[in-house]
Amino acid sequence: MEIALQATGLTKEFKGFVAVNNVDLSIEKGTIHALIGPNGAGKTTCFNLLTKFLQPTRGTIKYEGRDITRMKPAEIARLGMVRSFQISAIFPDLTVLQNVRVALQRGRGESYDFWRSDKILSRFDDRARAFIDEVGLTEFTDERAAALPYGRKRALEIATTLALSPDMLLLDEPMAGMGREDVERISKLIQKIAENRTVLMVEHNLSVVADLSDRITVLARGEILAEGTYDEISKAPEVIEAYIGASHD
Repeated sequence: MEIALQATGLTKEFKGFVAVNNVDLSIEKGTIHALIGPNGAGKTTCFNLLTKFLQPTRGTIKYEGRDITRMKPAEIARLGMVRSFQISAIFPDLTVLQNVRVALQRGRGESYDFWRSDKILSRFDDRARAFIDEVGLTEFTDERAAALPYGRKRALEIATTLALSPDMLLLDEPMAGMGREDVERISKLIQKIAENRTVLMVEHNLSVVADLSDRITVLARGEILAEGTYDEISKAPEVIEAYIGASHD
């Protein structure tokens, strides 16, 4: 078993309030791992710690065996661990192609020079089109991002993340606000991109978690309540009481 991402004793305190308490977490390479829990469980804080948008009060985080505890998000992105929406938002007035081209340039440490000629910028087009095709947006290549339906915008955000060439992808509630058709589309997309990458996701949609996840960690009150496959955690009385039961009474 190879471990892609490992947290040991991960703790975050906010002025005496312990939001995440002594969490040990191991994400196997090549798997889809879900982080779930009821509201206030500490999922978002834990996710922000792992992606380095917050610094832990105590504990260590290792990626591919390397200590990244004190690194910044941009530094770990260069190591191959990228959070979705790392390019904070899509550019609404740019086309789908131009958005992915921005990400490709940033992935190579270049600024996006809007005044450059199309001939110079077009050297990124072939790779950009490959990522656009991978997320199913080929027919929208020349559409303005602002004109895309919500689910397609999320797909574009994933495409810009993939353009940074991650080995591990961390997705924060990828299905939030989506209708059934978009959920099915993005679920298939996550399955596809996970074929040769490790994925960690925070997700509220339990049917998505059941269908996609190889392993699930359940948080409650900032601590790990249970961990295992969906079949295992869905039968655990403490999980039913704290999370599943509360959601489906």
